[in-house]
Amino acid sequence: MNLSFFDQFTSPCLLGIPLILLSMLFPALLLPAPDNRWITNRLSTLQLWFSHLITKQLMTPLNKGGHKWALILTSLMMFLLMINLLGLLPYTFTPTTQLSMNMALAFPLWLATLLTGLRNQPSISLGHLLPEGTPTPLIPALILIETTSLLIRPL
Repeated sequence: MNLSFFDQFTSPCLLGIPLILLSMLFPALLLPAPDNRWITNRLSTLQLWFSHLITKQLMTPLNKGGHKWALILTSLMMFLLMINLLGLLPYTFTPTTQLSMNMALAFPLWLATLLTGLRNQPSISLGHLLPEGTPTPLIPALILIETTSLLIRPL
């Protein structure tokens, strides 16, 4: 099969149906429709099931005290999923490829977890800066290395 230079710009199709329609509709299917009833139809049931699945996957490794982060973490995951799915459309730009957007999302969450750990368990949080059984001459260097690695995590 011979291809021309411009075949790379054609819209991909499956069974004669352009896949751009599916990729444009899928993120909209993730957004729940406002209604006064809990479960109205199959689409809202699917949306509820999907958000419950994401929440369950995020909250399983955390203890009960960490479950207060469920709303922000689930909404962040769904936001990132929709942004990255929209980036699959032809001729579109994915904002998560830019460092500014990633830093705007990563820095506040990193800082919140760091400050929460320092406030609630300061000795354990500072204890992570120095591995157990470290020889005395290496202590200053290891504290600098661990502090640098802690500060670089949002990047």
